[in-house]
Amino acid sequence: MGTAMDSGPASKSTKDPMEGMSMGLEERNMPFPQPGPHTKAIEEDSAPMEKLVSMPAKKMHIGPQIDGLSMAVRERLNDPGDGLQGNGRRVLTYSDLRARYRGVDHRPPTREIELHLTGNMERYIWGFDGKKFTDTGPIDVKLGERVRFVFINDSMMDHPIHLHGLWSELETGKGDFNPYKHTVIVKPSERVSYLVSADTPGRWALHCHLLFHMRSGMFRTVVVA
Repeated sequence: MGTAMDSGPASKSTKDPMEGMSMGLEERNMPFPQPGPHTKAIEEDSAPMEKLVSMPAKKMHIGPQIDGLSMAVRERLNDPGDGLQGNGRRVLTYSDLRARYRGVDHRPPTREIELHLTGNMERYIWGFDGKKFTDTGPIDVKLGERVRFVFINDSMMDHPIHLHGLWSELETGKGDFNPYKHTVIVKPSERVSYLVSADTPGRWALHCHLLFHMRSGMFRTVVVA
């Protein structure tokens, strides 16, 4: 199983040869170059831009795998979380984050992948969309594809969701300066989305970083090929 990319900016001796160059989608190298002061965005190719594929909203139901559903899902990027509101201190939130450098991939997503974070506290079962890992297959993404992951937390617990191998560009309203993250915390009754450029082939883990949730079933694989 691969792990998430965690290398810092390249030093002078290991400078990315593509840095400072613009790339057409047909000539691009994989993975895409890292954002930096001289990195230019990849260019659109001459083919017509694909439209976002709109998928019908998933409907979850109470059952053995799900003991509750949120009735009022909303974005809470400026909410520091339970116990941290109104305590007289300024708490950093996701809405405060802004990338230092402009992102590399400015293409809009052509597909949305919606996943509900679900569980049953009495039976201590966790999963995505009411299913544990052993009851699901991989999420297939094409190499070079630009997709949006949407997470809806139907449980009463925070879930730090970690996607290995690919950067998660958290949609905070900062446009090209949305922050790049490895792990994104999704609060109860919250909707969180991030963009992913599938530029690294492989079989990558997608899981809750509370390991007892992951071991109980909140785990999927993302296959980029």
